[in-house]
Amino acid sequence: MKKILLIEDDPIVANVYRNKLAVEGYQTETAADGEAGLKLLHSFQPQVIILDLMLPGVSGVDVIKKIRSEADFAKTPIVVFSNTYLTNLIQEAWRAGANKCLSKSTCTPKDMLDIVRSLVGGNGVMVATDQPVAAIKRPELTSANDPAFQADLRTTFIDHLPVALYSMRSTLQLLVKADNEIARLKQVYELYRQIHSLNGNAGVAGLVQIEHMSAAVEALLKEIYEKPKNINASSIRTIASAVDFLGLLFEKTTLPEKQETPPTKILVVDDEAISRRAIVYALEKARLKSINVDDSQQALQLLTENEFDLIFLDVDMPGLNGFELCAKLRQLPQHKKTPVIFVTSLNDFENRANSTVAGGNDFIAKPFLFIELTVKSLIHIMRAKLQSNRLVNN
Repeated sequence: MKKILLIEDDPIVANVYRNKLAVEGYQTETAADGEAGLKLLHSFQPQVIILDLMLPGVSGVDVIKKIRSEADFAKTPIVVFSNTYLTNLIQEAWRAGANKCLSKSTCTPKDMLDIVRSLVGGNGVMVATDQPVAAIKRPELTSANDPAFQADLRTTFIDHLPVALYSMRSTLQLLVKADNEIARLKQVYELYRQIHSLNGNAGVAGLVQIEHMSAAVEALLKEIYEKPKNINASSIRTIASAVDFLGLLFEKTTLPEKQETPPTKILVVDDEAISRRAIVYALEKARLKSINVDDSQQALQLLTENEFDLIFLDVDMPGLNGFELCAKLRQLPQHKKTPVIFVTSLNDFENRANSTVAGGNDFIAKPFLFIELTVKSLIHIMRAKLQSNRLVNN
């Protein structure tokens, strides 16, 4: 019988995949962190290793390196779970020796089972685990019934959301009140662990919008934890806005069908080429497509002829400046309520006030964190879509 080692710190995700693999005839052991996983490696002798990249203590990449350094496991297939925003980490996992890198947002238990079969085959034998397979009270874990299983999992996940939101808000309050770097880092890490768990569970449950949002916030929290100088008023405001918006998304998870993230159309207006490329890159991390121009008059023409879901404006531009362009686009019927984010190096109180007066919704100062701009973009786009749907339904 084939043996699978699953290294995953979230107990819900770990149990889902453990049960799925056990029902299908694989002997499966789980470890909640990298160190425990490395210890099990020798005693359990798995044919396949499945692990999350984001683990407490020893990271997933370091676990892969340690596994590959041992001759007995140099060729053991390794399947990695990843956050799609952590592209650098994914590349490190490939270089360390991973065989497959999967996103939790798109990989279902059935997908994982198919990948395991492709790597080591199946034996069709029901095997004993800590709990006899016959005693598992989830017949929907069979391959033929994945949709029913996912619906059941979604219900369990939704029931837990109020507790998850309370925990995130409590941690956020402690982060805001923290008066030194050590205290701030402690709360950033705690919030990161909570969002990390939310991200994994939402992906397994098929709640795409929550997974999309939480994956971006997870990446932002990882960024500022590793670079504490970026824990500032701007990044904390963005995180607070994201947590509040997640609360709103939690209220929209009652529908039985799988959520989808609708396509978007974004306009970026900035006369500096480097700045435009930076914004476009940050948007691409969220799989958001955009049109970018360097001339405010050309932008106004595009806005007159097209409908956009989000607009980025520089302030200091020749001809019409950003404030003037925003005031004009607010006179267009299709853009009276389109979210507008100012991105500028003019980061003073007067310009922030002027951005609001001109009709802007948000403000981010140059230089900015790519992932912070990504998070802001998702918040504004997804909130606007929710409001639009609410108006249509009413």
